[in-house]
Amino acid sequence: MRANCCSLKSLRIYSIPFTGLKLGKHQFEYDITDAFFDEFEYSLVKRADLKCRVELDKQETMLILNFDIKGSIFANCDRCLAQYPQLVHVREQQIAKFSSEEGDDDEEIIILTKNDHEIDISGLIYEYINVALPLTTVCIDEGMTPYCDKEMLESLSKLTVNPDPEQIDPRWDALKKLN
Repeated sequence: MRANCCSLKSLRIYSIPFTGLKLGKHQFEYDITDAFFDEFEYSLVKRADLKCRVELDKQETMLILNFDIKGSIFANCDRCLAQYPQLVHVREQQIAKFSSEEGDDDEEIIILTKNDHEIDISGLIYEYINVALPLTTVCIDEGMTPYCDKEMLESLSKLTVNPDPEQIDPRWDALKKLN
């Protein structure tokens, strides 16, 4: 993976200039809000209120970045379609090593050349948050939270077909015996 520099001005704040840093650990903190996700055209996340803490451990041959991202993302419930705050807590680590060769094709490690003076972490933050989203998003305690659309749930329950046990096709019983 190659270190890339931010092309969007609003994402420049997520570039850490590492050349002037002493060896050792350094702390950085970022607020991740709606404006951050607006910069990503096809983002699944539109609204968020997150705190991102990054610990950068600068060593002779590499940088070790430890991410701790906490807060909430507004997700759409897959049942009632209402927006609700989905709590997120992400802990990830990324290694960036210094190399004179650009041709290193390791997907897990960012390669920094002698021409690199900063590391752009906006893409990493975006990726970590999106991967942390659950596959199925549903309101917590369905119907009990202030976010849940109770009218939608009632409409869905009217459309739900509850089969009468006596009307079940007998061929299913034959298939059950195959276990």
